[in-house]
Amino acid sequence: MQNFIFNERIEPAKKPVNERIKNFSEIYEIYNPNEAAIQADRCVQCGDPYCHNSCPLHNFIPHWLKTVAEKDLELAFKISNETSPFPEIMGRVCPQDRLCEGACTLNEGYGAITIGAIETFISEEGFKRGLRPEFEEKKRGKKVAIIGSGPAGLSCASFLLRHGIEPHVFERADRAGGLLTYGIPNFKLDKKVVQRRIEWLLEAGMQLNLGIEVGKNLDFGELLESYDAIFIGIGATKPRRAGIENEDARGAVMAMDFLTNIQRKLFGDPYDKEMEVKEKTVLVIGGGDTAMDCVRTAIREGAKKAVCAYRRDEQSMPGSRKEVKNAKEEGAEFIYNVAPTKIITGDGGEVVAVQFVKTISTVDKSGKRKLEIVKNSEFTLEADMVIFALGFENTPLEFLAKHGIETNEWGAIKVNEYYETTKPGVFAGGDCYRGAHLVVTAAYDGREAAKNIALRILE
Repeated sequence: MQNFIFNERIEPAKKPVNERIKNFSEIYEIYNPNEAAIQADRCVQCGDPYCHNSCPLHNFIPHWLKTVAEKDLELAFKISNETSPFPEIMGRVCPQDRLCEGACTLNEGYGAITIGAIETFISEEGFKRGLRPEFEEKKRGKKVAIIGSGPAGLSCASFLLRHGIEPHVFERADRAGGLLTYGIPNFKLDKKVVQRRIEWLLEAGMQLNLGIEVGKNLDFGELLESYDAIFIGIGATKPRRAGIENEDARGAVMAMDFLTNIQRKLFGDPYDKEMEVKEKTVLVIGGGDTAMDCVRTAIREGAKKAVCAYRRDEQSMPGSRKEVKNAKEEGAEFIYNVAPTKIITGDGGEVVAVQFVKTISTVDKSGKRKLEIVKNSEFTLEADMVIFALGFENTPLEFLAKHGIETNEWGAIKVNEYYETTKPGVFAGGDCYRGAHLVVTAAYDGREAAKNIALRILE
């Protein structure tokens, strides 16, 4: 270990830009065993590992880096799966530059360990060699209803299965996975990876009920009567609005609607052809990872131009640096310090342009940043489609209040330190309690809720 002096940080190879923008295949190659060992061998093996502490799942990162360097793949696989419900997914979608790699001791001067790429390697190489996630074979005669099959729900199901508890998942969509399936494009996360993990959960005893929306075609009260506990992992799916004139014009769409529609098209399912972007100028409003997903998807769908407009400067963008870099490589254009004020429409009510004003960030005496509008700075940009990627809010659900499940002022479900809601026996986690956040924090919530559910119903 500690060979960072001799071996530089080398990220996995990326497919050439002119090749990758022609399809939705994952753009990163996976390390071979020798490449992974060399990169893992750079680890300093800190006594107080910042990577472990900054990981929401508190993965034993230095431990599996050491075993990869020693080429003990089986042990690395076990350690990697110990704390994570699906490390092969987390290695692909986590914003490591903001979490584990961003906290790496080597980050300044030498380059952080390529933790995410090594995490993906451990799983994929392990699967190739016949290793599989392990679950408790002996069932305990208990069953838990899980509402939502996104990261939080699938994580909860995974850890319940490890306790021998049978999870019954209820998903309103026609495919499982939630954000993993419909919100994250294939070029970041191949859907075969998600489906493979779901199939292993089904083999381990998870029951999956698709096309079921609790509160509409299934009464929440029936779940209370039929299950030993309930976990709510419905996410935060209500898109934030821009609050500008003509934001509902034809050709103005929400990011998740756009990404979901394209994914349905790729699946060969029915989709809305009104959202086709081929030969169109697409303008994406927002600066997070979802905005990057939208511009990169538009490019692959044949857009004439894909432009991202963000209200602050580039350094203030909330998403992963890696995703911004990939978007730029693939041809996305960026405009910073601008805020939309109005969508300009044509005679048929369709989008033809967007009016903006320029902005400037200031810092007040307390150190708080403020965004100010530059007077008389209005200008317009032509566009055939506008995609709003402004984040998400919690969707109000009638069945929550009806059954004594309290929410806060933002509509997020209240939970205690055990992830239990104000309704005994009902637990919640992920974005429906945090607000829009990360896949990894949803996975953590699902794991911790499962542990507390097991303690409750196996007493």
